[in-house]
Amino acid sequence: MRTRLAVVLPCLCAVLLFCLSVQQLSGLRKARADVELEVALPLFVQVLMTGGDRFLAADVNVIRALISSTDKLDAARLRVLGKVQRDAAFLNPAHEDNYYLAAAILPWSGELGAAQDVLARAISARPFDPMPAFYYGFNLYYFEKMPTAGAEWMLEAARREPDVQNQYALQNMAARWFEKGNEPAVAIGIVEAMARNSRDPAFGRYLLQRAARLRALDQLVQAAARFRHEQRRPLTSLSELVSAGYVGALPTDPFGFGFDLDAAGEPILLNGPPRKDK
Repeated sequence: MRTRLAVVLPCLCAVLLFCLSVQQLSGLRKARADVELEVALPLFVQVLMTGGDRFLAADVNVIRALISSTDKLDAARLRVLGKVQRDAAFLNPAHEDNYYLAAAILPWSGELGAAQDVLARAISARPFDPMPAFYYGFNLYYFEKMPTAGAEWMLEAARREPDVQNQYALQNMAARWFEKGNEPAVAIGIVEAMARNSRDPAFGRYLLQRAARLRALDQLVQAAARFRHEQRRPLTSLSELVSAGYVGALPTDPFGFGFDLDAAGEPILLNGPPRKDK
């Protein structure tokens, strides 16, 4: 009898406490629905809560990121979101959903550093996957304004891409981004190496044309630098290089678009027909 009471009594107490709790909670105002991103727990706590399974802990973090309404998150919760996704990448760097979410949400929400951390781990953990390298390079180009660094990651994405046509598209993007860098001589060598390594002769010739227009740009950049040094002012038009004797004639663009000056008087490539008002 005493044994039976020892078992039943704690159960009755638990039921009583549950009923009292429900009664007390029923009168409270419901909490907000966005509290899933109030805090990021320490990593060791996350793993303990999932019974030592770090992959399950990573899944829990990704679910937290998935159910969050990012359009309603303030800056503090966005930082927590970045921490949650960083933790998921640490626990399982190969998690595909995590890096897709990081690329789609974090850079556009002011958490570029967190996004790049997640993508860098995915790049190492998924050597067969071109997409982490693609997103990493895009973020360098678009958000950090580093076209040369972004182009190098486009080439890495191309090396991982199994589809040949997609490889060419990524290489073409890299070539264009190299052109936008501030070091034409470096870009020339890289684009020419891409042309030599191309398995498609037509695409190789196309890359050599891009290298040729970079050589023409480099010629104009060097001439403009001499003009600025000797004339003590920037160029107002490219024709001044010819009239002042810095070049014999303006170089020809193999693509037919030509060259122009930016607001600081530095030569740049045109990637489309020049405006008619010029």
